[in-house]
Amino acid sequence: MIGSGKGAVIGSHTAPMSEINTTPLVDVMLVLLVIFIITAPLLTHAVKIDLPQASSQPLADKPEIISLAIDGAGTMYWNDVPMAKSELKEKLLENADKKPQPELQIRADKETRYQILAEIMADAQNTGITKVGFVSEPKPK
Repeated sequence: MIGSGKGAVIGSHTAPMSEINTTPLVDVMLVLLVIFIITAPLLTHAVKIDLPQASSQPLADKPEIISLAIDGAGTMYWNDVPMAKSELKEKLLENADKKPQPELQIRADKETRYQILAEIMADAQNTGITKVGFVSEPKPK
């Protein structure tokens, strides 16, 4: 009995099939083809996004740093050069008009009276200096 799909019967034993059944393979391939045909147009759909435009601008120059040191006796040093207290307002006025405005960094000795520091900060504010900072040294371990 050949053609029953179970192999040829020779006597009481069955012989193995000599052909591969490709029908399930073709069915799976057709299903995959239909799935790809349906999903392919969905993959090309684009979402519009408004991205920001980048512009390259040169970085602004760092402002000059002015170091104003004050020792315990009240002596002032403008960038490590000794100066009289009467010259302070004049130098602050000169530097307040610069573009970009320099940063005033105050280094005071721990014995410096607070009144002197308050007067210097008031003079800086009155002349138009907007960037004032304090520099300190950490305690040694």
